[in-house]
Amino acid sequence: MLDMVRAQARRTLAAASFDVEILSLATANPPFRLTQAEAAVRAKKLYPHLKKIWPLYDKTGIDVRYNCEPIEWYLKTHTWEDRTASFQKHALDLLEQVTVEATEAAGIALDAIDMIVTNTVTGLSVPTLDAKLINRLKLPPTVERLPIFGLGCGGGVAGLSRATRLAQARDGAHVLFLAVDLCSLCLRINDPRPSMFVSTALFGDGAAGLLLHNTRGGSRGGPRIRASGEWCWRGTEHIMGWDIKDDGFGIVLSPELPALVSRELKPALQDFLDRNGLRLSDFNGFLIHPGGRRVLETIEQVLGLARNQIEHSWDVLREYGNMSSATVLFVLDRALKSGAHGPHLMAALGPGFSAYFAAVDL
Repeated sequence: MLDMVRAQARRTLAAASFDVEILSLATANPPFRLTQAEAAVRAKKLYPHLKKIWPLYDKTGIDVRYNCEPIEWYLKTHTWEDRTASFQKHALDLLEQVTVEATEAAGIALDAIDMIVTNTVTGLSVPTLDAKLINRLKLPPTVERLPIFGLGCGGGVAGLSRATRLAQARDGAHVLFLAVDLCSLCLRINDPRPSMFVSTALFGDGAAGLLLHNTRGGSRGGPRIRASGEWCWRGTEHIMGWDIKDDGFGIVLSPELPALVSRELKPALQDFLDRNGLRLSDFNGFLIHPGGRRVLETIEQVLGLARNQIEHSWDVLREYGNMSSATVLFVLDRALKSGAHGPHLMAALGPGFSAYFAAVDL
């Protein structure tokens, strides 16, 4: 019976339009490892006036995160110039690492990359990071570039969807999708708000690189992107995002988020499923961006999922924290390395407020 269900799911997904497969996926983190216990000690010293919400640190589901600067750096105030210099250096280092690892794993030369889609929300660079990457590596000067900014935690799925559509447009194309977020650089110790304290409990740094290939003319039989879609709710700009401050980005993180997800996520997902001829029961597993423990628990409840159906999301949350856009690609990587197969649903949430979905056949 289970084999029949999976066969039907494969037939359903095969009706989707993308001729795009995943050739390789690489992930990377900066060198400074921070346990949640140590982070809690530091945060309590910075935010003594928020003692009532100190217990949050024990309820995140996170054990360890990674930062691009040593802990002492974060205990000082910093200017826009400081933060930007650090972002450009460390983001580029991580993108170089995942680009080299992804292309080597796929057996694809750097000069065979046709397009690069680069996503971030935690820093600025002009020229963009992808242009600087061309100068570091022997990428072709003709490579087409699409830098994306502002999609936040949703950028992992949203960026993958945009990269997939670009790959779909050209037979045989190789499209490199890069996601990097250095959330730790957005800590502003002079910001006394609870939302800043909450962010210190959740966010870490990481990057991922994923190489896509248009299969028209030949396929390696790798994981396939079958469908993508999204939903942006009107009147929800206050839920998540950045305020621009004199010394950096100011976190916007509304306590209304879990209630919105509880109320609105399932209808938005159902719309995506209906538009692509899919059912929730078609999927063997779910690759959900782990925004935090409360968000994952809310999604489990709303969609009626068992804990083991999103175990990779929980594992990544525990071992890395929320790395914004890169995180869901860590979840995908974990699923691939575990031997997961068949249809899986990827999903992430981000500013807008928006939800992003992708159906992948592993």
